[in-house]
Amino acid sequence: MRPLEPSFTIGIEEEYLLVDKESRDLAADPPKELMRDCADALGEHVTPEFLRCQIEVGTPVCETLQEARAQLAHLRSTIAEISGKYGLAPLAVSTHPSAIWSEQQTTDKDRYTMLAKDLQVVVRRMVICGMHVHVAVEDEALRNDIFGQLSYFLPHLLALSTSSPFWQGRVAGLKSYRLAVFDELPRTGLPEQFDSFGEFRRTVATLISAGVIEDATKIWWDLRPSDKFPTLEMRVTDVCTLIDDTISIAAIYRCLVRMLWRLRGQNQRWRTYSRFLVMENRWRAQRYGVKEGLVDFGRGEIVPFGELIDELLELIKDDAEYFGCVEEVKRARIIAKQGTSADRQLATFETALAGGASQPDAMHQVVDQLISETLQGIVPASN
Repeated sequence: MRPLEPSFTIGIEEEYLLVDKESRDLAADPPKELMRDCADALGEHVTPEFLRCQIEVGTPVCETLQEARAQLAHLRSTIAEISGKYGLAPLAVSTHPSAIWSEQQTTDKDRYTMLAKDLQVVVRRMVICGMHVHVAVEDEALRNDIFGQLSYFLPHLLALSTSSPFWQGRVAGLKSYRLAVFDELPRTGLPEQFDSFGEFRRTVATLISAGVIEDATKIWWDLRPSDKFPTLEMRVTDVCTLIDDTISIAAIYRCLVRMLWRLRGQNQRWRTYSRFLVMENRWRAQRYGVKEGLVDFGRGEIVPFGELIDELLELIKDDAEYFGCVEEVKRARIIAKQGTSADRQLATFETALAGGASQPDAMHQVVDQLISETLQGIVPASN
């Protein structure tokens, strides 16, 4: 029997870093009242993260990208308004330019205490934030089929999102240093391929039975079937500083899921490439962002990223029209041309140094830019 058409509903999760507005340093020990106030205002849509300097938000299940944008804008502005009362501000960014990981404090929560005990210094270095996008595919067999084809596109999404060019006060040389830190954890990277959803469940059950993990939430692949929802959860991306970039990437990902569903209806599927080849593009996205292009496996050559985006948008043209998000996906062309948050951060830093600023002062200018961009285009929560 042919599965019913998925609902393709969408949800977006973002993690933010909290900084002191005066010092521009991470808030290693923010007031406990801050999280209480955020929870009072946002309920289940805000949660603490592994480190106390982090906070996570998640939209409700959304039918449209426009609804998702409005929800995410509300979450960002509310966090900014509440944290501002304590002299703090959220940064929608994947690494802080100068924070020292060893100075950060973990959140007092059983799950995080167990993680710290199990993973030791590897997890204590996780002063990083990510963005996750859920798209609903209710039928398990269909979900597994689409899951097995999506990996090819993950480097493209990563390149569009890069926002972590610094690490502990130094230029990292990567546009997404976050991924280098995250990949030290077990059960990360590109996902495995499974012949059926049952095989996936049996594989996870093996680790649970052995006592290695408690559930599938401890699998941190770039893409995974969610353990909580009937969704495919895309996790490869950095946090986008500009909300318009977040929504563009979420729209493209949603359209890709539907495009692969359409192919299935035509008895077609996306060609499967080796993990080795896709990992090369993942590295290029991590290293260069949108600047140096990715490998076109069919042509056997590096293709400029702008050209790849044009091809991608043509692939999902029907789906963008179906979801009413043509303008949102087109923004990817602007990102490809003008650069990502990582490029803007580096430009601000280099301009400040060229103007005679000290390295710490140049880092402060980057933080000020991030504070501003996190709320760019967002109406304040109090309005």
